[in-house]
Amino acid sequence: MPLLVSDFSWTQTDSTVHISVPLKGVRAGKVDVVCTEEYLKVHFPPFLFEVFLPEPVDDLRSAAKVGNGAALFTLPKKTCRAWENLTLTTLNGDQKKEIRLAALQKHQERISSECRRKAERRQADRKFSLQAATKEVAELRPPRPRGNIQVSFTPRVFPTALRESRVAEEEEWLQKQAAARRATAALAEDLQELREEERNPEWLKDKGDWRFAAGDYLGAVNAYNLAVRLNPKMAALHSNRAACHLKLGNLHKAVQDASHALGLLTPPVAANAAARVRASVRRGTAFCRLQLYAEGLQDYEAALKLDPENPALQRDVQQIRDAVRRGPSD
Repeated sequence: MPLLVSDFSWTQTDSTVHISVPLKGVRAGKVDVVCTEEYLKVHFPPFLFEVFLPEPVDDLRSAAKVGNGAALFTLPKKTCRAWENLTLTTLNGDQKKEIRLAALQKHQERISSECRRKAERRQADRKFSLQAATKEVAELRPPRPRGNIQVSFTPRVFPTALRESRVAEEEEWLQKQAAARRATAALAEDLQELREEERNPEWLKDKGDWRFAAGDYLGAVNAYNLAVRLNPKMAALHSNRAACHLKLGNLHKAVQDASHALGLLTPPVAANAAARVRASVRRGTAFCRLQLYAEGLQDYEAALKLDPENPALQRDVQQIRDAVRRGPSD
């Protein structure tokens, strides 16, 4: 559970609010800021500062400066008058949760829009540069003739008896994993405005896992979304995002993500068996919540076949079978 920051300071005029949050030794690169008209959050693990503003501010003109051991915020008020308190004290837990989720959604939409705009501008600049370079090269000399380079790799030896060998499937799985690791570089050029660690899908996956464990399911989805943009062939991202959608009640999206994960976890080999169990259970759970018990039973039985000694899976399969026999309720 994050530690709440209480030793902050704030001042105000009739038109502006100034807030100073001490970073307690955390580097500026580790600070995550969300600011909307009604909400301000500064997250620098393991510390958290958040306020539910009593009146709206102009978030588009707001400014933040992070460094020298503090995060400084300048928030222009939409209504020129003094505030009695910096944060609302009359909100209950549900109201805070609603404001928090709305703010995070708006923040993510703003980031996505800005990323698309920058990507479109860079794409146009790159296209123009490529056309100019191609024209220049064409004027200098003709293109080189094509050719092929033969590359050979040391064969991998699997400790499996020949009669039971699945070398072909194992090699196909290894090649897919290698292709997934190489896929990151292509899109990374379009995300230069992000910090170095935010361009690493493995780091983003860990961030999503941490957000999920902390109960911030929307934050976890946002981390997985960016990681999927960087590496759409990484099955764990789709499977973990399916778990988030289950928590958020987005059942159709959970089915879609779990199905995508299962499609990437091929061919079925021992190295991906545990991942296939998780993805099958998550899709089966979404089907059952949609009252599609027959489809859910198929996924749970597939998971139980991979992990037959799992008592929780055994109980769940029996309960779903009973639901299928009872049929739809009136």
